[in-house]
Amino acid sequence: MSSKLSSNLSKELFYKTPNLFSAILSRHTGCEVFLKLENLQPSGSFKNRGMGYLVQSHVQRGVRAFVAASGGNAGIATAYEGRHLGVHVTVVVSKMTAEVARQRILDEEAELIVYGDDFDEAAGFARKLAKERGAVFVSPYDDPLIWEGHSSLVDEIEKPDAILLSVGGGGLMTGVILGLQRRGWGDVPVIAAGTVGADALAQAMRAGRVVRLPRVTSIASSLGVKQVAQKAFDLTREHRVIPQVVTDAEAVLAILRFADDERMLVEPACGASLAILYENKEVIREFKRITLIVCGGKGVSLALLDQWKQLFLPDLC
Repeated sequence: MSSKLSSNLSKELFYKTPNLFSAILSRHTGCEVFLKLENLQPSGSFKNRGMGYLVQSHVQRGVRAFVAASGGNAGIATAYEGRHLGVHVTVVVSKMTAEVARQRILDEEAELIVYGDDFDEAAGFARKLAKERGAVFVSPYDDPLIWEGHSSLVDEIEKPDAILLSVGGGGLMTGVILGLQRRGWGDVPVIAAGTVGADALAQAMRAGRVVRLPRVTSIASSLGVKQVAQKAFDLTREHRVIPQVVTDAEAVLAILRFADDERMLVEPACGASLAILYENKEVIREFKRITLIVCGGKGVSLALLDQWKQLFLPDLC
């Protein structure tokens, strides 16, 4: 991260989060599991890092207006940064974005526009609107400033044998890999988890090129992009990335168990990576120490959790 900008970043834009040992998950998996609690960021997710760095970088250059495309969490974080820095933020979400996430954006005093049936349609409208208004367009995952902000996460952990995270468009994964490389930890693999129907990275790695999903069908809306950033895919050619795909049911069961075990409520997107541990997937067995990035998310509520439980896990109701 640029020393000039990082030295000026307000502590309110993102926080150093705990990296806690989980006795329950460690006992369950047979390896040491540490939880990097990005769900404790001001907006409820790791997005504060990338959005904070991007927004402040542009504000320092005189920008006063931003238009963000989001599935939810990136919009909440951008709105948060805009409120703290006193600049105007418009967030465009699709009809897929949960009402609870929309309300969080409004709570941060941003302008909210609901447009399109999926993220791609919302993003296209947001780009056009930013151009019309002379504002900066904010991608939720595909921008070097966002990656640089996310890379700060790696500076707050001890070196693990592997990092486990959830991946949608690839912004978090890209930032983490760049952070690992910057610290000389290029030998630390990344286990990148997605859900069936929101598995653009896994499909790209299988095809050997960036592919476009015909549609997003997973309930993990925070992972709901049709294709990953080109940079994210390119990094899989130079850094060991192990793609994993779980079902929506596995992700929901994981967040239910996590709520019981750790008393934390997170989104199904986060449940994708949690499921790798709770299901004791084969991929974790070669590692003795794993850091799981609890990416968080505020697009969840007890009512939604109950709906997902009834839909995917009726036997538990």
